[in-house]
Amino acid sequence: MLRRGSTRRWRWRTKKELIDVLVELARDDRNVLRQLDARFELEAPPQELAVATRQAIADATDFDERDINRNFSYDYAAYDAVKRNLSRLVSLGQLRLAMELSLELMDQGSYQVAMSDEGLMTDDIEECLKVVIQALRKCDLPASELLAWCRGMLKKDRVGFICEEQLKALQADLEASGSK
Repeated sequence: MLRRGSTRRWRWRTKKELIDVLVELARDDRNVLRQLDARFELEAPPQELAVATRQAIADATDFDERDINRNFSYDYAAYDAVKRNLSRLVSLGQLRLAMELSLELMDQGSYQVAMSDEGLMTDDIEECLKVVIQALRKCDLPASELLAWCRGMLKKDRVGFICEEQLKALQADLEASGSK
């Protein structure tokens, strides 16, 4: 604690040291960590990104069961983190991991939509999923694997309309290209 009139000398730190300290402190507060990540684009290996994405999905889709059939608040920043992390995984070539996480988002997110009054978070969920759907249109994964993923996504959708058009279009394109 500094007293009035006292002087204290500060030792200069490098930017890296300051960021490392901020990240260390932010590990106790996911919201702070997400803000730092969004601002500084912190690097992380795919498995660490997957863990962070699963946590962001849990935070984004969390709601109080007592608020069912109401327009409850939800964590917009967590949905932004999910989208950002899925984009990173795609850019790292981790499509299968992004596909797996998308299935989890569809399951938990569509439940959240089903339990809300007007499904206000639908657009946020779709923005996250479109990142993966667009990447899959350009990838070289086997069509059978992509078709199975599309079917899984449609099956996990508890409300029957989240990215339905995009998923069915991808599925139809894959089926048409497989019949050539």
